[in-house]
Amino acid sequence: MGLQNFIYAALLAVFFFVTVGISLKRKDGFIGKMKYLFPAMLFTGAIFIIWDIRFTELGIWSFNPGYLLGISLMQLPLEEWLFFFVVPFFSVYIYEVLKIRLIRSSRPNIFVVLSLVLLVVYALVAYSYRKDLYTFFTFFLLTIYFGYTIFRNNFKKNYPKFYLSYLFALAPFLILRGILTGLPVVTFNYDHILNVFIFSIPIEDLGYFFLIHLMNITIFEYLSVRRFY
Repeated sequence: MGLQNFIYAALLAVFFFVTVGISLKRKDGFIGKMKYLFPAMLFTGAIFIIWDIRFTELGIWSFNPGYLLGISLMQLPLEEWLFFFVVPFFSVYIYEVLKIRLIRSSRPNIFVVLSLVLLVVYALVAYSYRKDLYTFFTFFLLTIYFGYTIFRNNFKKNYPKFYLSYLFALAPFLILRGILTGLPVVTFNYDHILNVFIFSIPIEDLGYFFLIHLMNITIFEYLSVRRFY
């Protein structure tokens, strides 16, 4: 085993410990909120891991063993399991920082309209590209969960912070994903994606991350609010 086998694990460690370090330095209490975030990560991670395992079996994407520790669970690299905990950890932290700074967010109705427009766009993309499995499942699941959030979840006041945190968190996500797809640690089957890329990153990853971020934050918020009742 060479140094390159630690690359994926080392990247995740960097993103995790940088987030922990910033939080502790700021003394913002985010680590203490893990009792609300961890169940959100477990629920969301379970869905994405099942999806990940199945798509790996179907050959829609694959992992390069040259950049992995060689430890697998249910045919999925250990690093990939950890991905679904590290990514929400830093993305929800960014949301929490913005939540403090934007306590009184104005005009949430504008973001409701934006959400409805995006919901229609996501549904159209899922339908139009239903033969491209990564594209279809990403936007199909996004349409379902986003629709539930808009029409059933009391999330309206959090839309401004959610969208802003998504944009801020997108930068570290794209850095991480760009390294993983650029080396490549992860490769995609071109028959199941749109073949539109941001550098080496499939455009579908933007929707993929949107869904991860949305699910973790809505569950995190739900559990956080329940502590008052």
